[in-house]
Amino acid sequence: MQRIYFDNAATTSLDPSVLEAMMPYLTEKFGNPSSIYSYGRESRLAIENARKSVAKILNAHPAEIFFTSGGTESSNTIITAAIRDLGCKHIISSPIEHHATLHSVEYLHHNDEIKLSFVKVLPSGHIDLEDLEKLLADSEERSLVTLMHANNEIGNLLDLHAVGDLCQKYNAIFHSDTVQTVGHYPFDLRNTPVHFITGAGHKFHGPKGVGILYINENVKIKPYIHGGSQERNMRAGTENLYGIVGFAKALEIATANYEKDSAYIKDLKTYMKEQLQKNFSGLSFNGDVDGRSLYTVLNVSFPKNEKSEMILFNLDINHICVSGGSACTSGVDIGSHVIRAINNNPNQVPVRFSFSKHNTKEEVDAVVEKLKGLV
Repeated sequence: MQRIYFDNAATTSLDPSVLEAMMPYLTEKFGNPSSIYSYGRESRLAIENARKSVAKILNAHPAEIFFTSGGTESSNTIITAAIRDLGCKHIISSPIEHHATLHSVEYLHHNDEIKLSFVKVLPSGHIDLEDLEKLLADSEERSLVTLMHANNEIGNLLDLHAVGDLCQKYNAIFHSDTVQTVGHYPFDLRNTPVHFITGAGHKFHGPKGVGILYINENVKIKPYIHGGSQERNMRAGTENLYGIVGFAKALEIATANYEKDSAYIKDLKTYMKEQLQKNFSGLSFNGDVDGRSLYTVLNVSFPKNEKSEMILFNLDINHICVSGGSACTSGVDIGSHVIRAINNNPNQVPVRFSFSKHNTKEEVDAVVEKLKGLV
């Protein structure tokens, strides 16, 4: 049976055009970008062209874009720098952040005795902005607000401008984990009140192991990784040359095809929601599924019984790839911290379906049909 892949929020397949753009730098164009001879200059030019391309798409300045190994490194860099370099003594986050953020802020809280506050999450899965303003207003010291743009498990979208405006009002630093939205939505960073955002190539048909960190030009921080002078003394280590080229190419393709692909994927998500509602009783959808939500993610809870408890395992046996939460907690049967925060019902089994431009309605029909025997 052909495999059906409905876990695109975890990672996406590499676009053939991206691989084609990367191939020269995997083969004959192998020079170290820090070398002064022609092979090195050729590699350096490729990186700087990629940086210019990414900056143009995000409407940022090339000097504000830094290449990293991915979203986790980017978020760790910023959260650490905000405490160490920007005078933040209070972190405001949420209990539904990705673990790259959640574990970082908890580490700093426990080891550096930084005050940590979690903003309330509404039953819809959205951040309570009134509670956020109260936390900011009551803080006696400068705050770092770190809230993700789109939740990777339930898909809820944050209003970046509303949060950014609050941070400006209270002189707070604002970092947003935008790993699920860079490559999926247009950005205008020159006109968005945010100090830092992050991105990861493998979320939009680019390569794994490469990401970006946007640092607003008005903010000055020190390196997180020390060593050589790569990335303008901000991120030491020989650059992931072919990964960077691939990231830029994937972002160019995603941007060029945004209108068509996003409409197609949103239609697919809506179709699956309708088919599930038509064929199953007692299920519920997690997050603001019909409102401010990622067009790629559909999170549904099935009533718990002997069959549904093994739903992920049985779908896998039938060559259907889905998840119960973040891929970063796979292998650890502790359930989803996101679902626990908004819908802590022990009698339900959550499943995340996430889609890409390569999925079809025929695949949706096949999965729904298979679920009938598993639920």
